[in-house]
Amino acid sequence: MPSQNDWLDGALYPDVEPPAKLNSLAERVDFVARLCAAWDFGLLPSPQTVAEIRRSEWREAVDACRLLTSPAYHLLRSWHGLPPLPYLGSQMAYIRDDPNLEYV
Repeated sequence: MPSQNDWLDGALYPDVEPPAKLNSLAERVDFVARLCAAWDFGLLPSPQTVAEIRRSEWREAVDACRLLTSPAYHLLRSWHGLPPLPYLGSQMAYIRDDPNLEYV
């Protein structure tokens, strides 16, 4: 039988023992930062993790994280209906100036 926290990806915690659950706002913010960093690097979250992080209970942690260099973080903000913040990551000209980008 699957556990209640199957969405909590232990691979996001290579430096410490993965937590059994996330109780505090600080633990949730840390999870959001780890998730976004992995996602930006190309390590996609499981469908269970995506479903969990989209729940309204995560809105406060997503807003508090402020990982402005992360495209994944800005996606999480939009999922939670949070106001957009400035993206501080690099924008490659060959992508930014691609005329086909408006169709994606």
